[in-house]
Amino acid sequence: MTVHFIGAGPGAADLITVRGRTLIERCPVCLYAGSIVPPEILSWCPPGARLVDTAPLDLDAITAEYLRAHENAEDVARLHSGDLSIWSAMGEQLRRLDALGIPYTITPGVPAFAAAAAALGRELTVPEVGQSVVLTRTSGRASAMPETERLATFAQTGSTLAIHLSIHVIEQVVEDLLPFYGADCPAAVVWRASWPDERVIKGTLSTIAAMVRADKLERTALILVGRTLAAKDFRDSALYSTDYDRRFRPGVREDNR
Repeated sequence: MTVHFIGAGPGAADLITVRGRTLIERCPVCLYAGSIVPPEILSWCPPGARLVDTAPLDLDAITAEYLRAHENAEDVARLHSGDLSIWSAMGEQLRRLDALGIPYTITPGVPAFAAAAAALGRELTVPEVGQSVVLTRTSGRASAMPETERLATFAQTGSTLAIHLSIHVIEQVVEDLLPFYGADCPAAVVWRASWPDERVIKGTLSTIAAMVRADKLERTALILVGRTLAAKDFRDSALYSTDYDRRFRPGVREDNR
């Protein structure tokens, strides 16, 4: 028996990995976050599968489901939205499984910030404009931010920021970033990235908060801030340059000697 943690992706069911779908199709037990995992994914579970919505459960109750499956020698598909490596609350579950001696696997998924960038039609790293993306959030009820990971700290780098779980405090986000990025810095909000009702708002740090409030967006929205979001006059990447010396172009290398 194995618990298979699966990143279910940002919303659209067909953004799950092939491996993830294959695991779902063969596991007789499926634990899923009902509020954010699309119903279509559950339709891939085998007939008669035990489906457990973990939204109303605490960690002890979730652990009890793992123990029940373990006793019955039933593999578990454990679905989390987006990718499991950030803000998935997987870590404490793995700790429980380690203590119980229950084996598990981890299958990554498409993260929300990638789906948001796709919705915007942008690459978040642009030559000589921005080469770093910071994935962060603001403090919330479930988890406070360490003092060294405040928005103002990351803002000093000028990197593109992907700010999760913070749409409810967007005014504070803007206030923290304005001194570093300036009022004209491009900003965007993507609500329910890749879902059928996805919404995209584009503005600047001086306008984005009012635009969000006017649209009454809340929850499941990602804030993106940075010059890469509207960069146009940037140089081409050297990767595909005709005179770029790289081992996959032996002819070019000869010419450069």
